[in-house]
Amino acid sequence: MTTATHGDARTLALTALTPIAWGSTYAVTTEFLPPDRPLFTALMRALPVGLVLLAITRTLPRGIWIGRAAVLGTLNMGVFFPLLFLAAYRLPGGVAGVLAAIAPMFALGFAAVLLAETPTRRKVLAGLIGVFGVGLVVLRGTVELDTVGILAGLAAAASLGAGTVLAKKWGHPTGVGPLTVTGWQLTAAGLLITPLALFVEGAPPALDAEAVGGYLYLGIIGTALAYWLWFRGIARVSATSVSFLGLLSPVTAAVIGWLALSQALAPLQVLGLVIALAGTVLGQIPAKPAPVTVTGKPAEPVGAGR
Repeated sequence: MTTATHGDARTLALTALTPIAWGSTYAVTTEFLPPDRPLFTALMRALPVGLVLLAITRTLPRGIWIGRAAVLGTLNMGVFFPLLFLAAYRLPGGVAGVLAAIAPMFALGFAAVLLAETPTRRKVLAGLIGVFGVGLVVLRGTVELDTVGILAGLAAAASLGAGTVLAKKWGHPTGVGPLTVTGWQLTAAGLLITPLALFVEGAPPALDAEAVGGYLYLGIIGTALAYWLWFRGIARVSATSVSFLGLLSPVTAAVIGWLALSQALAPLQVLGLVIALAGTVLGQIPAKPAPVTVTGKPAEPVGAGR
């Protein structure tokens, strides 16, 4: 294994901490945060953390990056956060988890258009395997579907997929690291969500110590650290490979529910965990390059023409 391959493996391992952190969001939200305040929760995940990161990095976007930061912040957080919470409130957690698992499939499509990365059969198969595995983990019995919730979940997955691919396409300005770009995007997202939250939900709710702790966890671990690792990974490896790591989020949510919330896992769900993890791993395997001759033309197979 080459040094580059070792480096990619380390990068992917660190980036995988992001969806693992995101997988804890459901438990934190249901156990510690005020109920029925999805926009306020989205706002608290974005604006305070973004402003803190701006204060730490002391770097503002300039030129073309003013618009790019706004677009990326809108896709990765400003649209994604509210739609994700809307889907979670209107749908059973299992259905919302399956919809979130579709994000890698959206990423494959956007990468084909924006990055000229042709989807391989292996990647498509990995995406289908991952969605099937997540479905076994989180879907339980008869579920009631809500049209608005379904559309919100699909739009959230598409938004994150597009944001991930665009982040890869645009990279970051010279001399500016992922932490700075994360601060730009979170601030842009927070400014977008603030008026919407005030208009729809009104004044912020009263917060007790548990809610403050929950928001601090979501802001520091689930957002600042998680997105820094996410954008760091996107800058170093394939955007679609990073996107497939998102399958770990609903899997993590199920495991946390089992360990911390006494939610039993049936044998079929355990099988789903294994299948979803297999889809995640399969999505990381690069396609084999076609053999070429010295002239750059594809090599003729042994025995061809005989």
